Amino acid sequence: MKITKFVQSCILVEADDRVALFDPGVMSEQALDSYDFTQLDDIFITHDHPDHFSIDYVKKLVAKFPNVQITSTNEVVQQLAEQGITSSSDAPNSVVFFDSPHEHVGPLGSQPEEIGIHYLDVLTHPGDSHSFTETKAILALPITAPWGSNVRAIELAIELKPKYILPIHDWHWRDEARIASYNRQEKIFADRGITFFKLETGKSIEVTV
Repeated sequence: MKITKFVQSCILVEADDRVALFDPGVMSEQALDSYDFTQLDDIFITHDHPDHFSIDYVKKLVAKFPNVQITSTNEVVQQLAEQGITSSSDAPNSVVFFDSPHEHVGPLGSQPEEIGIHYLDVLTHPGDSHSFTETKAILALPITAPWGSNVRAIELAIELKPKYILPIHDWHWRDEARIASYNRQEKIFADRGITFFKLETGKSIEVTV
């Protein structure tokens, strides 16, 4: 399985003959534009906040890959339908939804409908949540956010014990802070038998499960 990070919570997962993109938001557009997509089978959008869902970029992807299958919440499905784009709130083949509510954001904005996604029984993407109780071997872990702390993210991963961690939702850190924190977390998780990948934008890693 090949995984590429594209800023904030956007990741591209290439496995066998299936290629899926998760949460292409406004922060990811520039990085995505520099990637040479030759195949795209699925787009998954966990919720409708703009750092996870750029409707303009989804339009670009659909124009290039007209048969791509888009899966999201009812809120996102409705927004896409208004733009003439077909999508579904039903889990496609080899995907399971799980309870992963968006964390409370109070006066900062709305708390949207959200789906947590288990993909190919291997990878878990929880959207904007630290309130889920299950994971597959590879966990895309929201590291820091206005709605959640880095400490809670680490505690949650230690509780759930995935085999691998992909840090996501890290746009709020400047590069120096991100590197320093990732170095610390790499050791914390290694001491507990968990591999923490220090993902860099646009650079791919290979994961064997």
